[in-house]
Amino acid sequence: MQTAGKLMKVFLTRRIPQEGMKILSTAGVCEVSLWDSDEPVPRAELLKGVQGAHGLLCMLSDKIDAEVLDAAGPNLKIISTLSVGFDHLALDEIKKRGIRVGYTPDVLTDATAELTVALLLATARRLPEGVEEVKNGGWSSWKPLWLCGYGLSGSTVGVIGLGRIGMAIAQRLMPFGVKRLLYSGRTAKAHAAEVNGEFVPLDTLVSESDFIVVSCSLTPETQGLCDRAFFSNMKKTAIFVNSSRGAVVNQEDLYEALASGQIAAAGLDVTTPEPLPTNHPLLTLKNCVVLPHIGSATYSTRGIMAALSARNLLGGLQGTDMPSELTF
Repeated sequence: MQTAGKLMKVFLTRRIPQEGMKILSTAGVCEVSLWDSDEPVPRAELLKGVQGAHGLLCMLSDKIDAEVLDAAGPNLKIISTLSVGFDHLALDEIKKRGIRVGYTPDVLTDATAELTVALLLATARRLPEGVEEVKNGGWSSWKPLWLCGYGLSGSTVGVIGLGRIGMAIAQRLMPFGVKRLLYSGRTAKAHAAEVNGEFVPLDTLVSESDFIVVSCSLTPETQGLCDRAFFSNMKKTAIFVNSSRGAVVNQEDLYEALASGQIAAAGLDVTTPEPLPTNHPLLTLKNCVVLPHIGSATYSTRGIMAALSARNLLGGLQGTDMPSELTF
């Protein structure tokens, strides 16, 4: 606990929605300093900003490693990340120092699931191509096969990782008339029964699905999971969608699969790196839809995430329970 009358220093690596700032500024517990920008904090400024901090509120784009922890010093007791993912945090180093971690699961599940369904439909029904054709004069008369894509009705959908977000995606896809819902992962999930989910080996899911949605965490096991062998096992008419983490996909192999017609199309909300360079080969393909990692980007969701990350930060500072503490 802090000594009476002395405010604890916290550093925010970015501007956050007002819902979070208000909680911190009215708590009377901490003195807030922040990188006052919508752009990521430069590494040198991060190392400077964390010096002597008791708490750190960071983003998914901030690499929090031993160097940052050393720069912060022994006062640091809580890292609160404004994200559900935590692969940007050096958890071994953090644990070694006895620092607690807060994150924002659950609150972005619905928004991310909605965006994933939107991306799947936009990719399968070629919406970006259609918009472009209207703008560039390609829309002439009606043609029987012009801009034809693939529909969900009667299809087989495969979800890799039927966790919170994977399940929310499945629940939203089933009303489109999906015939079979396959899923793979470490273990069978009891809640899969709600969507008549069939737990199958990954190879079966890949070869039998018309739509493959990647919704797993990034782990050593899933890094580069979607590679040349994976894509060559897919149907030529299949659609691939990733809204999890960019590093789950080998992008060179994905490019080859799309360019050669090995698979029909891909929709990505996550890439490696982020942002994807504008000259990246994937951006030259009409059958690849790339979004700038906007899975949780609704006003309400980002406000709720900011509030939760602020409450996690305060809990860590005061040595009390956090609404969402990461156990590791």
